[in-house]
This record gives sequence, structure tokens and C-alpha cells, in this order.
Amino acid sequence: MFASLKLLHHPWIRVVLISNLLTQTGIWVRNFAVLLYVVNKTGGDAFAVSMISVAEYAPMLVFALIGGVFADRWPPRRTLIWCDALAAVSIWIVLAAMKSGAWEAVFFPTLVSAVLSQLSQPSGMRLFQERAAADLIQPAMSVLQTMFAVFMVLGPVLGTWVYQTFGISVSMGLTGTVFLLSAAVLGWIPADAKAEGGGRRKETSVFREMRDGIRYVTSNRVLGRLSLCFAAVGLGIGLISPLSVFIVTDKLGLPADHLKWLSIPYGAGEIAGGIAAFALAGRMAPQTLLMLGLIVNAAGIAVTGWSGMLWLTMLAQFVIALLQPAIFIGNQTLVMQHTEPEYIGRVSGIRTPLMTGAMLLMMSLSGVLAGRLPLGIIYSLAGLCLLIGLLIVLPLYRQRESAPASRPE
Repeated sequence: MFASLKLLHHPWIRVVLISNLLTQTGIWVRNFAVLLYVVNKTGGDAFAVSMISVAEYAPMLVFALIGGVFADRWPPRRTLIWCDALAAVSIWIVLAAMKSGAWEAVFFPTLVSAVLSQLSQPSGMRLFQERAAADLIQPAMSVLQTMFAVFMVLGPVLGTWVYQTFGISVSMGLTGTVFLLSAAVLGWIPADAKAEGGGRRKETSVFREMRDGIRYVTSNRVLGRLSLCFAAVGLGIGLISPLSVFIVTDKLGLPADHLKWLSIPYGAGEIAGGIAAFALAGRMAPQTLLMLGLIVNAAGIAVTGWSGMLWLTMLAQFVIALLQPAIFIGNQTLVMQHTEPEYIGRVSGIRTPLMTGAMLLMMSLSGVLAGRLPLGIIYSLAGLCLLIGLLIVLPLYRQRESAPASRPE
């Protein structure tokens, strides 16, 4: 724990954490303001509400690899600042459009933010990789995961409260303001003269760099296995994501509004898991963290699907959430350890569509399967997907940190 706290001694890391705190606040306020505003404006029209998810997920599939190319080309500090500044500008443009009566413009900030995140996320990874010592990467991923877990619990409450108290204009204005503040805060990170001097490397065509990125991943055993593991996890999570309410109504025989009794232990487990991963970051290899998370989550998902007792289902949800951060922290740390800085954006751009596409595919099939198979079988299949992910990365268990993958010829 005390070794991990060395992370906070670095001023630029503190700046990045403050920036993430601001952007997460803005994201959750915006997301729930848009959701509740669209529901109120359309009378709960299912198509209009679904378009919010389309605006959020479509850019991950379409722009992830292209964004990764430019994240590798451009200096990460400057890219992060511009992404936050442009997100803020898009909010203020939308506010002006809404004042003129074009309420449909409210979808635009979600779309713009999702596109920009395909640049900012890999740029943030590259910033850590270039500036942080190797022993600080895993603690950094852990503290960020803990922050995300806290917002997963508190974000909906905050976003709903801001919208219901102040309305859509204040909610969007607050979002734009915190994005601008985040951009200003990131300006405190010292500029890297080499990275921002304009002469890092000769640029080729975007398609050539996309192809090089794909070859880079497929030619490296570690990155290939981690990417396939990521896709397997996406299949498992996507299969059960829409079915939680049926666990409450069908397996437990309770009213649908009792879903909160599963959400409470899940949220508590996520926060506790992030804190535990941060405390153990200096003492547990990322391979071990990843595999422990996969095993426990596979078992917890299967128990959830077969349990008919509320206390057991709540316990399973807590345990799942407790070890879920280990999957993402372990996987992400291994990727950063085995990727050269000039390829980190494209590696991220390849992995993101794999997991997102796998999730969306299984989410679209889960409703069909729920009408034909018992929930216990479906949840067992989801757990099996995670076990397949475990088998894919099992050869990495004995492998300690090694040199990054070599460039493709």
C-alpha cells in the first residue's frame, strides 16, 4: 500500500488524477441530463432513448483504430488538452442550438465526446507509459479504476440530482465548464520538448499505420492473447448485461424494483476492489491479478444465474465486483508493459472494438436466448466465456515482465 502511494508524489500524476475527476463529473452529469431530458421530451420513446447508446458506442467501433493512429502521431499532453477543450466547445454550441429550439442537438455532445475519447484514452495511456516508471504503471491503473468505480456508484445519483434540481441548461453548462477546467489543469503538466517539437517520426498514410498496428498486435504473442481475452470477457459481459432484472423477477421471485438490492453490493464491491487492487499493486504481478479476476468472476456469474436466494445472489454480486477491477487493471498493465510508446494508440484502437463489438453482439442475442434457455444456462455460458479468456492467457502466468514487442518490418 505504501509503495503504491509513491504514485501521488509525482506532481504530473496528481494533475492527471484531478483532470480525470473533473471529466468523470462532467461525463456523468451530461449522460444523465441527456437521458432524462430525452425521456421527458419524447415521453419515453424507446427509439429516441436507444439513439443515446448509438451515439455512445458507434464511435468506439468506427473511430477507435483511426483515433489510435492519431494518438500515436500527436504529443499526448497536447492531445488531451485539445480533446477536453473541444468537448467543452461542443457543449456550448449545443446549448446555443437548444436555445433556438433545436432540442435534438442534445445528442451531439455524447457523440462528440465518444469520438474524442478514441483519441484521449490512448493518449492518456501513452502519457503514463512515457513519463511514469515501470513500477508505477499498475498502481496508476488501479487508482484510475477505483475512481471509475466510485463514479459508477455515485455518478447516476449526481447526474440525476443536478438535472432534477437545475434543469438541462445548467447541467450542460456545468459539463462544459468542468471540461474546460480539465483542459486548463492538464496545462500544468510540463511539456515534453521531444514529443511536442514536431520531429518524433516520419508520418506515413493513415491506412499504412493502421495496417502496421494490426501487424504489431498479431505478431506479438502477449498482445494477441490479451486482445483475445478482452474479446472473450466482452462476450461474457454482453450476454448477461440486459438480464439483471430477470434475475430479480424470475430467479428470486421479487418485484423489478428490488434490482437495487443487487446494485448496492455490486457498487460497494467495485469500490472495495479498486482500493484493494491499488493496495496490492506493488506486490501482485498483473498476470496473477488478471487470472484471479477471471476465475472469481466466472464462478460468481454462474452462482448468480443459479441462485434462488437473495443473500447468496447479493454475495455473488459483491464478489464479482470486488475482483472485476483486477481483470481490467491486470490486462491494461500487461498491454502497457509489452507495447512500445509509438504503438500504444493503435494497440488500444484494436482492442476497444474487439471488446465493444463482442459486448454489443451478445447484448443483441441475450434477449433471444433468454426466451429459449433457462437463466442458469445463460449465466453459465457467460462464465464459460471468462474461463475461455483465462485459458487464452494461461501461458502468460509464468511470464514476467519482458521487453515490448518489436516493430513490424
